[in-house]
Amino acid sequence: MTFQFKDLGEMLLMGGHGVYVWAAVLVSLATLAWLVVSPILQHKQALRQIGLNLTREELRKQNGNKDI
Repeated sequence: MTFQFKDLGEMLLMGGHGVYVWAAVLVSLATLAWLVVSPILQHKQALRQIGLNLTREELRKQNGNKDI
């Protein structure tokens, strides 16, 4: 098996196109990371909100349905 580049430096430069290639790689990886992290954060926020709503309902039951 032969490699396209002689060394790591040549691979990073990619014949003068390295800046564009590696920028595209970084943008793609950042997007993929956001697609993983964002739903997790939204799920945690939803669970927190549900907990607050349940607590509020319990307080309303204890206080005789007064607005809190």
